[in-house]
Amino acid sequence: MKHLFVVNPVAGRAKPEEKIRMIHEAAGRHGGLDFEIYVTAAPMDAAEKIRAEAAKGGEVRVYACGGDGTLNECVNGSALQPNVAVTHFPCGTGNDFIRMFGEDRARFFDLGELIDGEVRPIDLIRVNGRYAVNICSMGIDARVGTDVHKYSGLPLIGGPAGYVVSLGVNYVKGVRQRMTVSVEGMTCGPELNMVCLCNGRFYGGGFNPTNDARPDDGLMDALIVSGVGRARLPGLVMSYARAKYRALPQYVTFVRTRRLEVECARREVINIDGEAEWAERAVFELVPGALNFLCPRGMEFWREA
Repeated sequence: MKHLFVVNPVAGRAKPEEKIRMIHEAAGRHGGLDFEIYVTAAPMDAAEKIRAEAAKGGEVRVYACGGDGTLNECVNGSALQPNVAVTHFPCGTGNDFIRMFGEDRARFFDLGELIDGEVRPIDLIRVNGRYAVNICSMGIDARVGTDVHKYSGLPLIGGPAGYVVSLGVNYVKGVRQRMTVSVEGMTCGPELNMVCLCNGRFYGGGFNPTNDARPDDGLMDALIVSGVGRARLPGLVMSYARAKYRALPQYVTFVRTRRLEVECARREVINIDGEAEWAERAVFELVPGALNFLCPRGMEFWREA
């Protein structure tokens, strides 16, 4: 078995040398471990590296040493690969996917627990050819998350302040978009605020739209938000961020599904695990058991199913 540690050198606050040191220390405690450290240099090169390793035929365990973006790259390289399992050694700022595991999420920060972990099959969301393990969305939240990078590098703006500025700019631009959703024989539109597809439970640095989504139940939790104007948006955002969508039936349509389509009047941004892509049409499909997920042994989350 080969252990492949994929290191994003710019994720989080830890320097690349510190991440590599931790890997060597953990590997040293597991004598004779066959491992390689791969430092990413370009978008999606991790996925290419993983596919190349998988093609050799041996069993591969992949450790995404970065944030949710690094995990997404590793997921795309590992999807539908029966001899590959992937996990998250969180070195980023959000680390949203593992928040779902509650107190046990702290165990992902222990490389030893991951190396000795167990593999469980989980679902993925496929959208326009790319895979997501956590959450996808379109609408104002996807616009805010994408545009934050325009402002976070400006003087005196960074971190949460970047999100505040991005939210303000997009608030002025408008909180609705011309989008139509088709799901389970139902049509929503032609104007929507947003649509969110959940395989996990947290995104955007801690937003928690649903507490019910599971990555192993063969369904996506879909929240379709419409009819919200500028005046109502701030209050609804707070409820939405705390999984209180059931208290907002006049604005939020909830459905559990394996397929959802979005048609837009023009090219719109799609948030895929925090990564941005653009399209006029997006097809979100749940692919059951598409990923072998490596996690610490005996986690409470799996016993709750």
